[in-house]
Amino acid sequence: MDWSPSTRSDFLSGGSRLTESPESDGAKNFADLWCDPTQPTPDLLVVLASTRTAEQQGISAAGCTPAARRTTALADAELLLNGPSVPPLWPLPPLPAGVSPALISWVVCQQLGLDPQVAALGLTVPPHFPHLRFEDPCCGPGECVSSGAAMSSRRVLQLLERGRRLGQRLRRPLVLAECVPGGTTTALAVLTGLGLPVQTLVSGSALHPPMELKQRLVSEGLSHLAWDRPIDAVSLLAAVGDPFQALATGLLLGVLDSDQTVLLAGGSQMAAVLGLALDAVPSDRRQQLCDRVLIGTTAWLAAERLHATTPSSSLVELLSNLEQHYAVSLQAHAAGLRFSSSRHARLRDFELGHVKEGVGAGGLALLAQWRGVSLSHLVQACDRAADQLLSRGLEGSVAP
Repeated sequence: MDWSPSTRSDFLSGGSRLTESPESDGAKNFADLWCDPTQPTPDLLVVLASTRTAEQQGISAAGCTPAARRTTALADAELLLNGPSVPPLWPLPPLPAGVSPALISWVVCQQLGLDPQVAALGLTVPPHFPHLRFEDPCCGPGECVSSGAAMSSRRVLQLLERGRRLGQRLRRPLVLAECVPGGTTTALAVLTGLGLPVQTLVSGSALHPPMELKQRLVSEGLSHLAWDRPIDAVSLLAAVGDPFQALATGLLLGVLDSDQTVLLAGGSQMAAVLGLALDAVPSDRRQQLCDRVLIGTTAWLAAERLHATTPSSSLVELLSNLEQHYAVSLQAHAAGLRFSSSRHARLRDFELGHVKEGVGAGGLALLAQWRGVSLSHLVQACDRAADQLLSRGLEGSVAP
């Protein structure tokens, strides 16, 4: 299944639609909330979370070492909140190539006047900036996915309930983004645990994701589950999930009781959250949930093929599997933002696959398109932001 450009008949112009199933009437009812500039500006929530899966050597490029990945979320949040001209307390971790996608997210926030709210779950170092708390910071990171005991059931239930309350209380459309180093591996784990054939479809932050390592960790973790009885979302999250997934799943469940819509800004991690929520609701309410939820990602992730036998992009195939598994029609789009014309080599590195997605970059770029910001204007704004970032250097010593 090839992904093709959206047309006006898709009700959301701009970007590219990643699924071929027809839009439902229910989904069309929420379209104007995203593309009509006269509608209220959406809220933006960025969830920072931690899993010890990220401490596996070579598992992620969101920081070159396990030690660097412990503060990746803090550094990305600082860039998103303060912009590229403000010296950070936590420098961006050295990357093999490219620059943090939080730069794109900051640019879009400036263009649209978005005020990001940041939540922190289980970070090893507490944030020094104002943030939302949904649990005691002493809960710490989720354990490595290979343990089969990532979180206690009590913690999962608490995060689900607090996420549900947040979803029920939404008063405006919400863009949900995340920064979870190691999160694509936990996404692979829960999607596999839900019964989807995604072993070769879940990407990662590296140019060449360590598929064998990720699959081995997931297999070890899932081997601890008792498969002689049905596995529910709570058991799966407790075994191989991460704190972000638990909170976000609860939020989507709460949205069913509100009259709002959510844009999941990301790729496979957001697909995993949606899968968990679909598994947790009665089958006759699944399409109702999908009508309220969109997935928005980058063109780079949408075009990636992880395996030669994949007939289309890996993410497109993953989303198709999710639709078939739960008999729903999903709304998923890729932003049109590309950096082939950028002045900066570090931005052109996105075109080579060194950076693909993160911190809501794709969903936010898509929102900017829907709200009338031209792609050329976005590229120029990202170039100017990169000017500021590079002028003070991308690397630095870790803060004490």
